[in-house]
Amino acid sequence: MATGVNRRGVLALTGAAAVAAAPASGAAQARPAAARFTQRPLPFDPKSVPGLSEKLLLSHHDNNYGSAVRKITAIEAELAGADPASLPGYRLGGLKREQLLALNSTVLHEAYFQSFGPAAPPSPALAAAIERDFGSMARWTAEFSAVGKSLGGASGWVFLVWSERDQRLLTQWAADHTMVSAGGRLLVALDMYEHAYQIDYGANAAGYVDAYMRALTWTHANAAFAQAQAIAAPT
Repeated sequence: MATGVNRRGVLALTGAAAVAAAPASGAAQARPAAARFTQRPLPFDPKSVPGLSEKLLLSHHDNNYGSAVRKITAIEAELAGADPASLPGYRLGGLKREQLLALNSTVLHEAYFQSFGPAAPPSPALAAAIERDFGSMARWTAEFSAVGKSLGGASGWVFLVWSERDQRLLTQWAADHTMVSAGGRLLVALDMYEHAYQIDYGANAAGYVDAYMRALTWTHANAAFAQAQAIAAPT
């Protein structure tokens, strides 16, 4: 009795295995996971920021920003490997919610750290826009600082945003990472979560806000504003 498999049998078995391995017609296929985010180094010397210690800045960068980068990477890998149609709605909805939180936390922290570095004033164009939309630089500074201090003891962010729709600057209050201005171009970001100041200032959030305003450099804001000006207002 023959124990081997002849050539015709091998071809038949191979074909059957290929059919079994192929996904059913129309079935969703998982996308290959690709990490789109990496933790960027601090764009300044953490020893050089007046009013904020190296210990605070490194802890914020490594633990909070770094955690957000790791989280968005893990969530996107899970989403890429899943069939959305097979996930319960609460599971998919939860993943998408956490994706938004981690993505915005990553982006907002990167903008926050770009607030520091070699001193640079607002560009003439940005200074003129601040004067037009707030009345004066002093008036904007007072408003932005006051909004930050209003978040002391809670959590959230304060942003200087260019509204593409309204073609004007605005100071925006946010209670968490999801509250960003629709269609807005982020220019300045102030992190008001306790992790941003507790090591240096304890519960003195106002002292932290004052230190941030003294250390704020406008290099990133100037570049972002110039890019925003190149976009035509929506009709």
